[in-house]
Amino acid sequence: MRFRDWDQNLKVRLYGEALMNITFWMFFPFLTIYFAESFGKGKAGFLLIFSQVFSVFANLLGGYTADRFGRKRMMVISAFGQGIAFLVFAYAVSPWYTSPMLGFICFALVGVFGSIYWPASQAMVADVVPEKDRSSVFAIFYTSINIAVVVGPILGAIFYVKYRFELMVAVGIISILLALVLAKWTRETVPASAQKERAADGKWYDFLKNQLADYKVIVQDKIFLMFIVAGILAAQTFMQLDLLFPVYTKDTVNNQTVLELGSKIFTVNGEQAFGLILSENGLLVALFTVVVTKYMIRFRERNVFLVSSIIYAVAILMFGATNWIWGLIAAMAVFTLAELMTAGLQQTFISTLAPEHMRGQYFAAASLRYTIGRTIAPISIPLTVWIGYGWTFIILSILALFSAGLYWVMFRMYENRKAAEKMV
Repeated sequence: MRFRDWDQNLKVRLYGEALMNITFWMFFPFLTIYFAESFGKGKAGFLLIFSQVFSVFANLLGGYTADRFGRKRMMVISAFGQGIAFLVFAYAVSPWYTSPMLGFICFALVGVFGSIYWPASQAMVADVVPEKDRSSVFAIFYTSINIAVVVGPILGAIFYVKYRFELMVAVGIISILLALVLAKWTRETVPASAQKERAADGKWYDFLKNQLADYKVIVQDKIFLMFIVAGILAAQTFMQLDLLFPVYTKDTVNNQTVLELGSKIFTVNGEQAFGLILSENGLLVALFTVVVTKYMIRFRERNVFLVSSIIYAVAILMFGATNWIWGLIAAMAVFTLAELMTAGLQQTFISTLAPEHMRGQYFAAASLRYTIGRTIAPISIPLTVWIGYGWTFIILSILALFSAGLYWVMFRMYENRKAAEKMV
């Protein structure tokens, strides 16, 4: 599907979200270090877990409201809410007032609004893009995010320390502008079947009752439920990109030489090493997501998901085995390969499973892989205090292998179901 054939909604979102993501990634990778220094590793880990509990519920609510009230409306509300939270966060790190706890509360609110935004945005893509083109469209959006992951941390390494307040203000204003752009230049895409389905909702308790009933239907879809559980286990590895990795590099990398050019020697400390490997991840994803996605659709989905989890397990062991900067760079390359393998396929698989009138909720439920995964993932930070970095990385690797096993079972069930449907 050529870009000029894209729906206007998607073009507006691609440009608006790209600018938002670049400013967001200028400071987000450094927040784990900020909270760990402010509260200590143990307390910071548990606070991060606590903040994600709210995102889990917000994610489920976001799926229902995307189907009930519309994709556009929920995206506008979420973007505006994030903007306000960012501006308050800016106040919490301003020259006139400092409050890590207020900053943490705003961080949690940003996560809540993001969890409401996500299912609506994914459902909108499924609404306007034919099934055969969805993998490539999702891959392009994923590439856009990772271009931000390249550019953002590089700029953040320059401006974050001295201009933290200004960065927070900028991202808050851009988020509010995104809400206004979405409100003016996009249209509603929720299918008529979903609107009709939700039109019967009455009072607030009917809303809650119907929501619970719908998610009960989703949970009873054993294949989809297993997909979520396997994704949660896999998330324990890739979620460490902005949780465990920055703390690990800060603690273990000390002014190492990266490159020597004649008399010039380029060295990195822990925080700079993290910025480097994070930018490497974003650059590789930006360059190769579309290419790898087109290559991966040639293979059986089962094999792609299974091998991806195994490669995650290998990459996480590589990280734990070295603090040499070039070893970390190599580990990140392997880690990124695992990420790219399923980048475009996941959303297409979800849209295939989801009934049209429940797309928003299926995407919301699928996002539990990330919200629940992110809820559990911060335990790795206090875990390093209790059992050390080595065993922490080993445990994460084992979880990725369990994920591979669940994917194998899930796709076997899925293929059996498809075969049975053809026989009917």
